[in-house]
Amino acid sequence: MIEIIQSHLRDHNMELSAPKLEHICDIKVELGTVKELGDGRGGRRRIIPIIGGTVSGQGLSGRVLNVGADWQTVFTDGLAQLDTRYAFETDDGAVIEILNFGFRHGPEEVMAAVARGEDVPQGQYYMRTHARLETGDRRYDWVNRALFVGTGARLKSKVLISLFQIL
Repeated sequence: MIEIIQSHLRDHNMELSAPKLEHICDIKVELGTVKELGDGRGGRRRIIPIIGGTVSGQGLSGRVLNVGADWQTVFTDGLAQLDTRYAFETDDGAVIEILNFGFRHGPEEVMAAVARGEDVPQGQYYMRTHARLETGDRRYDWVNRALFVGTGARLKSKVLISLFQIL
């Protein structure tokens, strides 16, 4: 299939460029107490309330609202599947919903330290997400038509995310 696409592009004298990333904001998400559900069909289930935080950057800035949660599944191999839904209010009053899906994993001893709430350098484990933002506020309509990716770090009672728009 790839060969067919490449052949088609050559035949039409086209070259597709690699996407570029533009930093939009940094999000500091404050977390509530973890609610353990126990083992489910796919792994250990957890709900982590999102209770506040900040959004800061050239593209977006404001405060994370006390609504939403991370509905995690932690698999037996240690992979954490992150599935968050929350909202933030921009400094000028727009409310933007964010759905963020991703993975966090790393060496067993590193992930154990993260689970204990220790500050572990982000480079020692993998935490990446893809996000969809949505709003009805026309001033921020551009977020409805953009794709976003993020890199993150888990601290004791918060998550840090740098969000990038895919150009």
